[in-house]
Amino acid sequence: MANILVVDDEMGIRELLSEILGDEGHVVQLAENAQQARGARQQGAPDLVLLDIWMPDTDGVTLLKEWQRDGLLTMPVIMMSGHATIDTAVEATRIGALNFLEKPIALQKLLKAVQQGLTRAQEVARAPAIAPRPAVASAPVPEPSIPSAPMYAAQPPQNGAIGIARPVSNGEAHAHGYTLSFDLPLREARDAFERMYFEHHLGREGGSMTRVAEKTGLERTHLYRKLKQLGVEPGKLGKKNAAQ
Repeated sequence: MANILVVDDEMGIRELLSEILGDEGHVVQLAENAQQARGARQQGAPDLVLLDIWMPDTDGVTLLKEWQRDGLLTMPVIMMSGHATIDTAVEATRIGALNFLEKPIALQKLLKAVQQGLTRAQEVARAPAIAPRPAVASAPVPEPSIPSAPMYAAQPPQNGAIGIARPVSNGEAHAHGYTLSFDLPLREARDAFERMYFEHHLGREGGSMTRVAEKTGLERTHLYRKLKQLGVEPGKLGKKNAAQ
């Protein structure tokens, strides 16, 4: 059992991670912003921190720098984000983050990263103290393993549409029929794409949450909450597909 601090401004993410990690037997502290995270760290170092990058008051990378500067980065930190660039993730690991998880986070990836972080903490705690040698340079922190982003090609506007976003890969040809306005704010555009994505898979699988969870790589609880957040109703899509 470990003491894990979860820092994320989205209540749904905090509740989901708390539920999953609690089921694994861990004690979970929650913080919705950097200020609360600072307070939790002052009370004592947790065994592991799951830290969101984009937060309203202070972003996660800045908070990570503060802890590193003040000598408070004594625990493994795993960064999380659904919008971070590879450069941001690399910067975080160079500062001292152990790993990076891209949202939405698959259950197995989360549990594996947490286990690796706790194992690393135990190894550091068992390592004998060695006097520092100024002449020996410290080993560089390896860059994180981040899945490459899908390649998208912008098609010329047709029939008054602003544009069509579709994956270049032949395996994603099902997305050709979807139009997506490039004038939308990033968050709205992303929600629109995710809605199309889940509606497509739900239609193909007849509304089966089990098969959609397997196809998308999401844990069922996370999938249910994601669909509720997007306003997608699996039952209606399954009936519509059956009628067709």
